[in-house]
Amino acid sequence: MNVRVGVTLGDPAGVGYEVVAKALPKLRGLGIELTLIGNLEHFKSVISMLKINETVLDGVRLIDIPGGPFEFGKVQEEAGRVSLESVIKAVNLAMAGEVDAIATAPINKEAWFRAGSSYIDHTTLLQALTKSRLSLTVFETRRLRVMFLTRHMPLAEAIRDVKRANVLEGIINANRALKALGVRRGRIAVAALNPHAGEGGLLGREEIDEIAPAVEEARVKYGIDAHGPISADSVFYLAAKGQYDIVLSLYHDQGHIAAKMYDFRRTISLTLGLPFLRTSVDHGTAYDIAGKGVADETSMLEAIRKAAKYAQQYKKRWRIVFGEINTQP
Repeated sequence: MNVRVGVTLGDPAGVGYEVVAKALPKLRGLGIELTLIGNLEHFKSVISMLKINETVLDGVRLIDIPGGPFEFGKVQEEAGRVSLESVIKAVNLAMAGEVDAIATAPINKEAWFRAGSSYIDHTTLLQALTKSRLSLTVFETRRLRVMFLTRHMPLAEAIRDVKRANVLEGIINANRALKALGVRRGRIAVAALNPHAGEGGLLGREEIDEIAPAVEEARVKYGIDAHGPISADSVFYLAAKGQYDIVLSLYHDQGHIAAKMYDFRRTISLTLGLPFLRTSVDHGTAYDIAGKGVADETSMLEAIRKAAKYAQQYKKRWRIVFGEINTQP
């Protein structure tokens, strides 16, 4: 049985429609049943611009979100509305069991705001539509997986959040993420905060006072195969070589830089905790090159492939791993 993946085409003014179009020929024969959601007139014009034969749409389910016209490279309310409605439709399909997972092309937050959305990004919208209390973001680049203790906040605030309770919760969530992806007893590495993991307290005490105790509690109390703190200048390399199944990054750029330096084009994002798996490209709308036919489709291709790879096992394990958390009032 083919895996059914719903693909949102993203902001029509950006590169989303282009990278999906370029990915289609490379997805043939992989056992993926695609449903594309977006403005079909615009999508077909992009296919024509790229000189891709429309036979790439053979066997693909197309769901139209009417609208337009659109102008490449500019924030537009109409583009925001179409991309917003595309995501809402994809969620409805997933919740109805018509697709097994969704893969999303990039949207523009300002365009969503102009279109009247009270949600400025995919994650907050997805949580609201599915009534999920917990959602986790995991980056995957080849063999490297990264989860984040903190994300979009000033670095000074992120450092203050490196507390024992928060690190322990991060380790527990990393363990949940691995279970949901089918990794039964995952090896979790916790990155250090300070240079050389604090050098025994000479370069900072967070490793001694906060991180190491959290790792020990995770191992002893919860039976999690957690390790660390491990110096950030080596932990991502070790994970990429297969020594660990996931790295808990303590702040945004620590993990982002590692993943993107390892392989920028193949870095994708997985959203876990929802009743279905969502994957996404790890780049934006790229307005500066939209409509020029030069956007690289690798991340979109990887997002769709990973959605198909993990969708079935995620569906089997979601309720066990996240169901109780996300059904609490």
